[in-house]
Amino acid sequence: MTTNVASLDEDKKKPQHIAIIMDGNGRWAQAQGKGRVAGHKAGVESVRAVVKGARKAQVKALTLFAFSSENWQRPAKEVSVLMDLFMFVLTREVKRLHKNNICFQVIGDLSRFSDKLQKSIKKSELLTADNTGLVLSVAANYGGRWDIANAAKQLASKVQKDEMLLEDINEHSLHKQTCLSGLPELDLLIRTGGDYRISNFLLWQSAYAEFYFTEILWPDFNEVEFEKAIDVFDQRERRFGKTGEQVKQIEK
Repeated sequence: MTTNVASLDEDKKKPQHIAIIMDGNGRWAQAQGKGRVAGHKAGVESVRAVVKGARKAQVKALTLFAFSSENWQRPAKEVSVLMDLFMFVLTREVKRLHKNNICFQVIGDLSRFSDKLQKSIKKSELLTADNTGLVLSVAANYGGRWDIANAAKQLASKVQKDEMLLEDINEHSLHKQTCLSGLPELDLLIRTGGDYRISNFLLWQSAYAEFYFTEILWPDFNEVEFEKAIDVFDQRERRFGKTGEQVKQIEK
């Protein structure tokens, strides 16, 4: 889908695109003496908090990892509740997003979801498509390897149909076929829950992103913690292959 993003004052230290791996719901619930499902429900409040924080920080794009292509291996009851929770968020939260001029989209292979859920996703995307504020992308049944393979498949199809030449396939043309290609480059990838891996999330997009890992479990991740991650990003020197001296010279 096509997204519109409001123009903001350029600030090299300000992340324009932030992605979050929302990890720790199950462990949070178990620590509370509750079932894993309770953690997923509690995590919805953290989603509200980071959306609010992103708007406050004038971030252009926020991408949340809600359900990976590997998560289907989890217990059937947990998967079922996650699908129900997803439907609830679509029917209740999207109206709030629309009211706040937020553009909403879901990325990933949606074909495995029920027809009802797919229709709800489409309805939510259409409702918010013309909004010009923050772009909120939710990755569902998404995998970074799938994203790259799917992009390659799209390019192969174009070559087969004589819509492009084989020689025209390069990083730029492949990038245009990946999810989120219409958004700013990913600046900051946050993972909660204490694990130090990206779990097949935004592999292509993370090439030069800054990583921020925290022990905080997702239901405890609030607006203050979100601001801490942005503060850390502000202190990073982003070189993109250059030397520190070259970066300093450019900034002068």
